[in-house]
Amino acid sequence: MVIINSFEEYESFLGKEIGSSEWHKIEQKQVDDFANATLDFQWIHTDPERAKTESPFGSTIAHGYLTLSLIPYLWKQIADIQNVKMEVNYGIEKFKFNRPVLVNDEVQLRAKLIAICDLRGITKVVIEANLDIKGQAKTAYTGNVVFLYHFN
Repeated sequence: MVIINSFEEYESFLGKEIGSSEWHKIEQKQVDDFANATLDFQWIHTDPERAKTESPFGSTIAHGYLTLSLIPYLWKQIADIQNVKMEVNYGIEKFKFNRPVLVNDEVQLRAKLIAICDLRGITKVVIEANLDIKGQAKTAYTGNVVFLYHFN
């Protein structure tokens, strides 16, 4: 875990990988809970028996947006941004889903700082986010997340 207390400390990571999260197992209950929250009940996510026989993956898969929604949780395992009044999820850019995440796969976020700027006292950072799947060469997704920090 990296601890960052200021714009200058954050800036020291520019162009570097900040770190990786712990592995997180995607379980069917999490997929079902996400389906209930988003009203997306497509069988490839919610019907393990049908997915076993009809899906090309032989299993149910996590919703792509479920895996995206894990970014704040996994990011907090990589970096502890301290001395802030407020942190805002500002945007996502250039995301591409490369490979489905099957139920019972384990995923890990890798983060690299690719841009940082000072917007009149607000720190804007762009983090390259890669979601690895344990045992797979191809990532689940790649893209950029944008955060705003109001340092004290």
